Amino acid sequence: MKLLIGATGIYTSFLYYGLLYEDVFNFRNKGGEKFKHVWFLQACECLMNVVVGVLGGGIGRGGWFGVSGVSQVVAKVLTSLSLSHGLSFPIATLAKSCKLLPVLLGSLLLGNARYTPRDYLQILAIIIGTCIVSLGSKKSPSESSTIGVLCILGSLLLDGVTAGIQKRLKGEMGKRGVKMGGFSMMMWTNVWMGVVCMGVGGLLGELGTGWEFVRGEKEVLEKIVKFSLCSALGQSFVFYTISNFDPLLLSTITTTRKILSVIMSIFLKGHSLSSMGWLGIALSCGGVLSELTCKFGKGSKKV
Repeated sequence: MKLLIGATGIYTSFLYYGLLYEDVFNFRNKGGEKFKHVWFLQACECLMNVVVGVLGGGIGRGGWFGVSGVSQVVAKVLTSLSLSHGLSFPIATLAKSCKLLPVLLGSLLLGNARYTPRDYLQILAIIIGTCIVSLGSKKSPSESSTIGVLCILGSLLLDGVTAGIQKRLKGEMGKRGVKMGGFSMMMWTNVWMGVVCMGVGGLLGELGTGWEFVRGEKEVLEKIVKFSLCSALGQSFVFYTISNFDPLLLSTITTTRKILSVIMSIFLKGHSLSSMGWLGIALSCGGVLSELTCKFGKGSKKV
């Protein structure tokens, strides 16, 4: 039941989040200028997450989440930068679906985790499937800029670092008898993320320029508010899930969400996919379903 609650909340919130995310970076003002204020966008997202975390009862000491908050916010900003530098949303989203590998490596190296051969095979199926989808895209390769690709690779690397830190953090908190609920984890992680956003965004001048861009554009401002709210609701379920399950399972859930986001983007935003691309989606979904079946099986045996 806990897994069902967490997964349903993540899917519902982040599917709409993905559509809004693409809309924000596709938006052009009357002068033809695109939205590129990634630190401003991330600051808005963090602020909404902190507010929802506080309303949900977030308490406790937050020093535990400083390092993971920094690595997580930089990973998210790099994803936004990849979109602002011309990487198409479906390709960026599919690339992020391959985060299962750096998450697994991060958990092994930094979190002292252990996984079975089946876990490795499932991850391999998902990664191969997403690569096939990328190769099967009918979009022009010119859409994927070199800077955008480098940004998404950096984001994947930091996803692995974040997962390993969270795995170790959870273990250390357990050893010391520190108990913290999902809303507290969410609040303090986003507090640290927000500190980084305000600092870097302020130094770069993006907070001011971002506000100047959106304050006269009601359409994009409304999308950013909805985007931030979806993020806050989705992260509530993310931290609920990660406080009850392994980070690898959370990555599996978010990966299926990304695949569904790609499908929705293809149908709703005018992207196209070849038959090979659909085969890749089927392979990825097979690996994800195998992972979920394995987790359900382990839960049944424990009961």
